[in-house]
Amino acid sequence: MGLTDELGAGPIALDTAVFIYYVEEHADFLPVIEPVFAGVDAGRWSAVTSSLTLLETLVVPYRAADTALAERYETLLSRSRGLTLRELNRPLLRAAAHLRAVLPVKTPDAIQLAAALGARCTAFLTNDRDLPTIPGLRVLQLRDYLGPRRRSRQR
Repeated sequence: MGLTDELGAGPIALDTAVFIYYVEEHADFLPVIEPVFAGVDAGRWSAVTSSLTLLETLVVPYRAADTALAERYETLLSRSRGLTLRELNRPLLRAAAHLRAVLPVKTPDAIQLAAALGARCTAFLTNDRDLPTIPGLRVLQLRDYLGPRRRSRQR
């Protein structure tokens, strides 16, 4: 079964790495995630990420003074049809704190997961192997959808 089949009806949450692989056209992961972005754009799924994704995606372009790349991220995250950028507000931060209190997750992961749970997402697409099982949210690893040859290169 492929990734798009596993996503179900949604809504779906996307971790920062998904956007980096898409915008920077990662050779291994782009074929896996392109259908996800096409499906979001076509209305098959609604997608969610926290505004932390904006911060995380802009660091490298800012460091390299690559304004064009920074603008590509900003445009994708703020103007894409079907994608909601959940702002960091008190309820989201409280939910993230609760997740940190009960699960072994780091603050950035807790924020992303709280955004996903708050939007009632059914799946969270990531490449972060350190995430625990989250009740009510299927955590899907991008690496699991690579072909066998590519999967061995990503370990």
